[in-house]
Amino acid sequence: MAAATPLAPDEAYYWVWSRALAAGYLDHPPMVALWIRAGTWIAGDTALGVRLLGPLSAALGSLLLVRAGEDLLPGRRAGITAAALMNATLLFGVGAVTMTPDTPLLFFWTAALWALARLVATGRGGWWLVAGVAAGLALASKYTAVLLVPAVLVWLLAAPAMRPWLRRPHPWAAGVLVFLLFLPVLAWNAAHGWASFAKQGGRAGDWNPSRAAQFLGELLAGQVGLATPVIALLCGAGIVLAARRALSRDPAWTLLAALTLLPTAVFAQHALGDRVQANWPSVLYPAAAIAAAGLSGRWVRLVGPGIALGLALTLLVWVQGALAPLALPMRLDPTLLRLGGWDSLAAEVAAIGRREGAAYVASDNYGHAALLARLLPPDVPVYGVEPRWDLFNLPDARPLIAGRVGLLLRSARRDDAPDPSDWAEIARLGVVERARGGMAAEGFRVYRVLGRDGEEPIAVMPRPGR
Repeated sequence: MAAATPLAPDEAYYWVWSRALAAGYLDHPPMVALWIRAGTWIAGDTALGVRLLGPLSAALGSLLLVRAGEDLLPGRRAGITAAALMNATLLFGVGAVTMTPDTPLLFFWTAALWALARLVATGRGGWWLVAGVAAGLALASKYTAVLLVPAVLVWLLAAPAMRPWLRRPHPWAAGVLVFLLFLPVLAWNAAHGWASFAKQGGRAGDWNPSRAAQFLGELLAGQVGLATPVIALLCGAGIVLAARRALSRDPAWTLLAALTLLPTAVFAQHALGDRVQANWPSVLYPAAAIAAAGLSGRWVRLVGPGIALGLALTLLVWVQGALAPLALPMRLDPTLLRLGGWDSLAAEVAAIGRREGAAYVASDNYGHAALLARLLPPDVPVYGVEPRWDLFNLPDARPLIAGRVGLLLRSARRDDAPDPSDWAEIARLGVVERARGGMAAEGFRVYRVLGRDGEEPIAVMPRPGR
């Protein structure tokens, strides 16, 4: 499925990262770029190459989750149940065949949970160091991983059996490893005006009581959708059980409670002021799945149907995303919005460019520019027009376009006009549509532009195989 499904704009954007490797980027830390670079080195500049480490990490992560479940809740087959529940979520099933920063984040978070579970089961201090490496790599994947550090600290303080570790060097050495692995990201931010920290941290602490109920409702609905309804119910019940069992100070249940309740509180707080994207709470799922596997009584009867429903929904999304056998409107088909019609759009843009004598195609949307660079003919240069490109080690296109005619593609969802200071001349040609199976996904305005060497950063997009 990873090979058969078209790339989404965000995946193409992260592929551009992999062609301009750095210790940080405006949006996230660099791990996704490193994973894509490794995958394309093995399997080429194909969809499979971009995503190769996704299904591989999902498989290995599932095995780590099995082991963590057995260590934390021994004698209950909790590991197998937890891994089955996790694989039956849309979050994990779809995430396994796509490549975003959540892919390495979820793997390394699960690896940290596995190491901490091994610590509980064996009492050996060396597992602290493994957990530190996993946590550091998770933090180099996405800033959300920072929640792992206070969650583990809460666990150490809340479980009496774990407090003696605070007087031993192992957890502190683990903290040093986390810092050292994250240090390149810190250095990159320091050298770039703390751009990434400002972008991601600027949303913290927002307060919007008039829309808080809406944002909280969307957060809950998003988790029900991504976990699938029955598994969401089981995970919710598992988190409640973990909170109750943590009152007895059991180290295993206290760890599960800390790794679920603290992130839940953070995301709920964020929802009081701003929208929480449905994928952000992905870090809750590994521990929540183990906690759900510890349920008993009538809850056990829901496990089989929940897994069956989740796998069926995941298969449906896989097939629709790769093959689109059903012509569904966008409100019923989330794959249409992200994946549908890009090939035909690129072909139409290329035809317009030939007709207009355009020497290049430009876009002021980073994802669109990246995807066009993969889909347009190799002899058509593609340029990205946006301030963010100033942070990338990519060639400057401004001297290349000065005095030359090109096409500018802009989503019709934007209600503003192109900035006239970016171009010597701008003339609107018309609107083209991205569609799949007769179902419209998005319209684009096409402009004939004359380039100039202006102030706005314009970068040369890399091309596959070059």
